Amino acid sequence: MHLLAPRLDLRQSQSLVMTPQLRQAIKLLQSSNLDVSAFVEEELERNPLLERDERAAPGPDDGMRADPPAAVPLPIPGDCHAAIASGTMPAEAEAPLDAGWRDLHDADGHAGGYDGAYSGRGGRADFSDEASGGVEDTAPSRRTLREHLGDQIRLGFADAGDRLIAARLLALVDPAGRLAVEDAALAAALGCGEARVAAIRARMQRFDPTGMFCRDLRECLAVQLAEVDRLDPAMQALLDNLDLLAKRDRAGLMRACGVDAEDLSEMVAEIRRLDPKPGASFDAAPAPAVVPDLLMRRAPDGAWVLELNPDTLPRVLVNRGFHAHALLGARSREDRAFLTERLQSANWLLKSLEQRAGTILKVAVEIVGRQEGFFRHGVGHLRPLTLRDVADEVALHESTVSRVTANKYIATPRGTFEMKYFFTTAIAGTAGGESHSAEAVRHRIRALVDAEAPAAVLSDDTIVERLRQEGVDIARRTVAKYRDALRIPSSVQRKREKAVPA
Repeated sequence: MHLLAPRLDLRQSQSLVMTPQLRQAIKLLQSSNLDVSAFVEEELERNPLLERDERAAPGPDDGMRADPPAAVPLPIPGDCHAAIASGTMPAEAEAPLDAGWRDLHDADGHAGGYDGAYSGRGGRADFSDEASGGVEDTAPSRRTLREHLGDQIRLGFADAGDRLIAARLLALVDPAGRLAVEDAALAAALGCGEARVAAIRARMQRFDPTGMFCRDLRECLAVQLAEVDRLDPAMQALLDNLDLLAKRDRAGLMRACGVDAEDLSEMVAEIRRLDPKPGASFDAAPAPAVVPDLLMRRAPDGAWVLELNPDTLPRVLVNRGFHAHALLGARSREDRAFLTERLQSANWLLKSLEQRAGTILKVAVEIVGRQEGFFRHGVGHLRPLTLRDVADEVALHESTVSRVTANKYIATPRGTFEMKYFFTTAIAGTAGGESHSAEAVRHRIRALVDAEAPAAVLSDDTIVERLRQEGVDIARRTVAKYRDALRIPSSVQRKREKAVPA
């Protein structure tokens, strides 16, 4: 018989605990500079001990050199993954991931009222004209498509009933400019004649942009051609055989339209100048400008210099003088606890920003060093690169490198690229030769197709043979996959398109 009684047992176990500070540090690491700046703005409003650093930015010679990659002047920051996987996690009151940074802050030796500050490392690089405003400053505000068409309805129809029908058509049109409702259905709903609805819709098709309120692509293109008096019988026959145009069957189109090769080329070129979705192009918002997180420039000695973009990087400092003054005036234990907690939070933010900057620069230096051929000679010299390659070299975990390269852009002399662009899979070389980057192979396939003669269109098998002659061991299905990704038609379609000279 067993008796139930309370007793004490000592058990040892391991568990994974992520503090709020650690979770926030990981989030900061994978955020762009703009997202980090927004987070810092919130902290500035929430924490009275944080202030903006209004001091001048560092000089232009303070960037990190990427030649050689091993020369990294910043202290080695802690690894997020290593901190998560370790058995001991930082306590709530401690700044997480601060290994290696305590000596840095002690060496800064901030005296007086301020102790501890973070500002973007690296000076300004002359990547843009500082005197001129950005694109967003010069772009005028645009009216919506419905506002634009509504004004034309008010000016184009004097009768109130016609305006009511036109307003109903405007309410039913989709963003691309198509109108799926039949005239008969709309006439029955409004209690008017079908001929009246059709006449109003025909007038509205000539509104700006031309081609709105059409039921299909054929009608949309026909309205635009009629507007410029180009809807002749041959063009009408071309619109009736858009399926042959999609198949690039030039011979079939010449028979259907009754024209020769030269006239067909002119007709097809005119069709391509039309807008298949006039509504979508009118309301299209301007593409947002990509703001780089890293700037890259060439030093006088030929080495690459990397720096975090100082225009988007937050610059904050801790006002320890205010903290000491407020602590002396605190009258209750709750006030002193609040000030202590705010000071710890401010110190954590500074250390996390420092660590983030060092980790990003260290990974970027390694990427630039690995892809030296790309920056000097172009995409044909892009080398295979994986997260593990960089992680092993910089002593970080793959997940940390993945977070560092997520949502980050680097402005280079060859353009602005996402950092993940430089990570490409490897394609083996023939006879055990050097492997090739998948992006470089895609670039080579594009070059081969662009250079092919109309009388000698390259099949996928021929492209495979050409690439293997250049040392690339690639399968035919891989070539077909890359060709489809590049939106290159098959050899049959290209041969059909080029069979008749333009």
